[in-house]
Parts: sequence; structure tokens; C-alpha cells
Amino acid sequence: MIQAIGLTSVSRRDARPAVADLSFEVRRGEVTGLLGPAGAGKSTVLRLLLGVEAGRGATLVDGRPLQELAKPAQEIGALIGDVPAHPRRSARGHLRMLCPAFGVPLSRADEVLDLVGLEPVADELVGTYSLGMDRRLGFAVALLASPRALILDDPARELPPTEAAWVHDLARRHAAAGGAVLLAGRDARALARTADRVIALDRGRIAADEPAEHFARSRMRSYVAVRSPYAQRLGELLAREGAEVVPTSGSRIAVYGATSAVIGETAYRNGILLHQLADRTAESPAPEATETASADPVPAENAEPRRDRHRRFVVRPPRPPARVGHRDGPARPFGYEVRRGFGVRTPWIAAAVALLCSAVGTILMARYGSTPRTPLRLLSGWSSELPLPGAAIGAGGLGALTYGQEYLYPALAPGYGPEPRSSRLLAAKLALSGGAALVLAALAAVVDVALLHTPIAGSHAAGGLGSPAVLGGWAALAVGCAWAGVLAAAVFRTTALGVAAVLAVPLLAVPAARALLGEQTARELLDAGGALWSIVGGVPQGDGSAVATALKFVSQPFVLALGLSLTALLGAYTASALLGRRRARRSTPLPESPSAPLTSKKG
Repeated sequence: MIQAIGLTSVSRRDARPAVADLSFEVRRGEVTGLLGPAGAGKSTVLRLLLGVEAGRGATLVDGRPLQELAKPAQEIGALIGDVPAHPRRSARGHLRMLCPAFGVPLSRADEVLDLVGLEPVADELVGTYSLGMDRRLGFAVALLASPRALILDDPARELPPTEAAWVHDLARRHAAAGGAVLLAGRDARALARTADRVIALDRGRIAADEPAEHFARSRMRSYVAVRSPYAQRLGELLAREGAEVVPTSGSRIAVYGATSAVIGETAYRNGILLHQLADRTAESPAPEATETASADPVPAENAEPRRDRHRRFVVRPPRPPARVGHRDGPARPFGYEVRRGFGVRTPWIAAAVALLCSAVGTILMARYGSTPRTPLRLLSGWSSELPLPGAAIGAGGLGALTYGQEYLYPALAPGYGPEPRSSRLLAAKLALSGGAALVLAALAAVVDVALLHTPIAGSHAAGGLGSPAVLGGWAALAVGCAWAGVLAAAVFRTTALGVAAVLAVPLLAVPAARALLGEQTARELLDAGGALWSIVGGVPQGDGSAVATALKFVSQPFVLALGLSLTALLGAYTASALLGRRRARRSTPLPESPSAPLTSKKG
């Protein structure tokens, strides 16, 4: 099913790599346990396997590289770390948001919620979940696309015994349904009971790769833990008497094949001081530094996990996916973006604040401001106290949230799901943010015009507010700010810098444009545009047409600065996306017969 070939992490400052040249298989219908203490390299192995972390090596799924799978989320479901769900979103809302991304119907969210036992609390906020409930949500996300394989990074850590037993039982049931499971963990006894095969890691290298039954019989025997300042000398003496001695640290050894009485007598005869002499039985913890080599044995009567007759996994049969040059984005990006963007209260609050600022700007400008009361400023509430109209700033904020929250809560995790930096997703974000900007601009215009016709605004001249040129200019301004927020947040990966890029247009880019162009250059650009239109359209210059009005609007320093900012941000986004795709494709050469069985290293 899954083959890992030569996985090697990137070493830093000439240090030893955390993972070096690991090759192993995860077979269909089996649970493969990845055993090791903290720092053994388990998480690094899984991240390298999924392509989330830079390194060398290759991951093959049924003989095909992971990067060339059309829909990797339908092949591999993964639970790596905590679930990156928005704390103000419900579990049902989070899963339904991901359904369009994975190309599955919305009813699938309810199915996996029932499968993992979260249906009674599915409408509660994720931020209120306990650790066990959060892990169950992680399993729901991993199972959402009905993957054939599961990769789980120590999902039972810090869980109470009942929750940990549920985790191992779910992994066992998925394998029994024909799927493949790679389960990492530190508990040797639990892994040996659940897994069909155990791969033990020691400092990023494979120390054992053997069937779980053989692992429990040969490597989980009872032993005697000894601690002494002369542990090495005592170990040599015991080895001469036929015992098996395993050093665990400078002053600790684990002795197999000898009783504590024999060890004590040997130490007494040779004048060796003992600080610890303890029998480790089946229920005692293994030596701290030899967790991969010795741990608690598994009683035969407990080897078979619990079964749930009422719930069944449906694992899709293998099918050859289409070969693609790179991973696509969400299957239905617009549906995903709608549920992601408006499934929490933050965008609604931002829109309400933007409308309030627009109304306040209109009142300040109409009653007290010295701002020239042009139709565009009156329509948008653009007073001199604001660098931009309130609704335009709000549109930029909504645009910045699209990618800002995407990276703050990365639901589309790269490596085993849709690509968050895809052109299809960018198009969906631009379309949705542009539509939201138009709606926000229309609402702001209605509110501002209504305020201008009330006594609270005082005397004013409100003529020409409904002309097509003014309405079109206001719509273009709002959409341009929204798109600037989207692109800036995509480049800088944060909402704050996305909004800052929008505000930088009037504060930095406009003064720079005015200093660069000046009035004479702007007038020449306007005349050149009018002359070009007169040649193309056969309309004399200076006829007051809509085209002439649009050319005059475009030649303004603010519009030119906004256009240049959008162009620069789009170029930066394209360059970063291409660079990231190039890095993802880097790997070591594959073997000549990648689909052939691997010869695993033995401990």
C-alpha cells in the first residue's frame, strides 16, 4: 500500500539528521506500529512520509509517488498534532466546510461524527472541547474522504485509558475493513497488542521491524533494572556468567536471563556498590532509554482488541488515480470558501464595524469636515480623517481574512489534503471577496445617502451621487481593496499584514505615485489614453463619454497606486507559489522497481 524509501531529514549545522535513510512498508489490512520514545524521530518520519517536511526520500502509494496522486486525501488520511480548527466553529461546521474541499457530500460529515462518537456535541464550539473530544474530531477529519490508509502520530498520548483504548480500537477496525494504518506511539504494550507489525526507532534509525507477536516474545521479556556507578564492570561480569546485558545509560543496565538474587551476589563478591536492583515484570515500565528494545509483554488473552458490531468502515477499493503535475486545490473551492469565510462571526463583525465607520465618516464630512465634498466622497463616506472609506477598509479586511485565517487555522494541510496555495482556491477567494466588497459598498452607499438626506448631516450638496461613473468608481475602489487584502495576506500569511498592505496604498503608494508622476505626467497619460480610444472606437476626444470619464478616473494617482500594488502582490504570490511547488517536487531518485517489496532493516 505505502512504501517509504530512504526518508532522511535535513541536518542543520553539520549535526546528525533526526531521521536517516528509513525504508519500510505499510501493508493493506494491517496496523503497522511505529514505536519509539520522545525524540526518537517518529513525528519527523511521518511528516517526511507525507511531504510536509523538507527532506530526501520518496513515498509511494501503490507504486505511485504521493505528489502525483490526483486526490491524496482519498488515499491517505492523517492526524498529525492538534486539529487546526477555528475555536469559534462547531465540529459539524468544520467538517461541512471540508466536505466541498474533499469532494464529498455534506452528509458525510454527519456520518463521521457518528462514527467517532461526537454526534451529541457536534454543534458545540471546538474551543470548548476536551483533549479526548479534540482527538476524536481529528479522526473525523482524517476519515472524512474515506481514505484507504491512516497515518496517526501518537493519537493516544495524554489520554485516559478508556479514550486510548478507543483510539487503538478504531485503528484496528479500519485495518480489519481492508485499510492500512501506520500508528506511532510510545506505549510498547499497547502497540504490540494493536499492531500486526512493529517498527522500533532508535535515534532516527530502525532498531527492529518484525511481527508484533515476535516483537512481544523476543523484546518484551522480564528483566532486572540495575543502577550502579560501576554498571559497566558489573555488566561484564554478568555477561561472563551467561546473562544478557543491555546498557541503558552511563550508570544503568538491563539484565536478561538472571535473577536479582544472582546479580546481588555477583555485585557483593566483587565489591560493587548498587543504587538500584529491581525486577521488572509484565506490568512494570521498560527501561527509559531502551523503550524500543524492551517493554511490557502482552498477555495472550488481551491480544485481540474490542470490536464494535454496529459500526463498520467502508474502505474504497484501489483505483488508479490520474497522474497530474501538481496537487489540485479543493474539489469545490467556492463552496469551501463560502463555508470557511462566513461560518464564524469575525467577518460579520468586521462588516458591521465598516458600515458604522462609513456612517460616521459621512456625518463628520457633511457637518464638520473640510474635505472637498465630491460625489465619490459623499457616497462612500470618505472623510479626510480616514485614509480610505470605512467600507473599503472593511472590504480589505474581509479579503485579508480569507488567507489570514487559512494559515492561522490550516484546515487544508499540505501533503495529505488539497493544496492551500492553488490557483483555483485563489480564484474562489478573489470572487467571494469581490462579491462581499460589492455588497458592503452598496450597503454603505445606501446608509450614507440616507444620512445625507437627514437633518443630522446638515446642509450639503448631494448631486450626482447616482451617476454611473461615481457608482462604478466606488465599486472598483471597494473591490480593489478587497483583492489587495487577499493577495497581501496570501503573500505575508497573516491578516494583520494584509490589512496593512491595503492601508499602505493611500499612506505610502499614493504619495510615491504623485512624486513620480506629477500633474503633467498624469495629464499626458490621460491625453494618450483618450487618443488611443479615439483611434480604436472612432469617438472624438473630449466628448464627455463614459470611456473618457473612466480614463480620467484611472489616471488618478490613487487608482494608479492601487493598480500597481495589485500587480506587485499578484507577482509576489505567483513567485512564492512556484517556489513552494518546486521545493515540494525535490526528492531523491526512485529505485528502478519501486513497486517491489522492500527489504526492511532488522534490529
